[in-house]
Amino acid sequence: MHDITPEAIVIGVDTHKDIHVAVVINGLGARLATASFPVTNQGYRQLAAWGARHGAVHAVGIEGSGSYGAGLARALTAMGLCVVEVGRVNRQLRRRHGKTDPVDAESAARAVLAGDAEGQPKSGDGAVEMIRHLKIARDTALKARTQAMVTLKTLLVNAPQLLRERFIGITGKMTLVRAIASLRPGTPTSTTASAKMALRALAHRWLMLDAEIKEHEAVLETLVRRQAPTLLEAPGISTGTIADMLIVLGDNPQRIRSEAAFAKLCGVCPVPASSGKTSRHRLNRGGNRRANAALYRVALVRMRHHPPTREYIERRTAEGKSTREIRRCLKRYIAREIYQHLCAGKAPVTAYVKNA
Repeated sequence: MHDITPEAIVIGVDTHKDIHVAVVINGLGARLATASFPVTNQGYRQLAAWGARHGAVHAVGIEGSGSYGAGLARALTAMGLCVVEVGRVNRQLRRRHGKTDPVDAESAARAVLAGDAEGQPKSGDGAVEMIRHLKIARDTALKARTQAMVTLKTLLVNAPQLLRERFIGITGKMTLVRAIASLRPGTPTSTTASAKMALRALAHRWLMLDAEIKEHEAVLETLVRRQAPTLLEAPGISTGTIADMLIVLGDNPQRIRSEAAFAKLCGVCPVPASSGKTSRHRLNRGGNRRANAALYRVALVRMRHHPPTREYIERRTAEGKSTREIRRCLKRYIAREIYQHLCAGKAPVTAYVKNA
């Protein structure tokens, strides 16, 4: 960080489940002290007071501010300190210097001092954090429901013949599950009875998970509509897509400084790969892959069902672009549209079609 004075200090923190290890360096890069603190509110206050004893705290670099360091980041921000999110330690440096908690904490502090780490962590204290909690619960329940149905159908295929013939011809997922859930297996004294017991258990599990998913989706719909009412009207964009985008942005979207930064965060900006006389760009395989997948789904829907987008595809195809290249362009423009809705307070309507 270029405006730090030699007397000011930077604190680097390597976070863990029970203990946080902190290192203090001054504005010239000299290491001043190392200490460990418990992961409690009292420990957070002790860390801040300990750092202040060594000088004016310019910034605190936290590795893992989205996991083990989330509580510390929120506490220090509430105290008025500048908190910086530090990424993973460079692997080349780790191989050269080894790995210990103090070494990792010092690396975090030096990344902040050098200006390599400048990102602001998510605040995690508002409606978007609520959406993230419910989205995690909904997604895991969805996976479990799918697994229950696959297991149920597999067990039904291998069930005793009379039981198999009773249910194998039923069409409709809900009809099949409710029919199996109504079984009365009795005492498991035969393979038919044990198969009935297992099938009924899987059916009840599927119904329970289905009810849980619908409950989560209803609450998510309310929260998402409250956060981004206009974006829900955009073609191809669903509640799940907006939830993924809001989770990427966090409760403090101002930390994303520009539309280009948001595109990079979603992994839809081209990466320069030029060398010598060759000038080209390559696909960006970084960024948040869940957000990237959400943009991909929106692009597919628009490519199939949105007339203005289909006109755009025809025009770019005539220019010699492949379908893959056109889809990448669409993802980039959709990211711009979403950013303007969620961060810039604007409501464009498929601006990528006109501006491409």
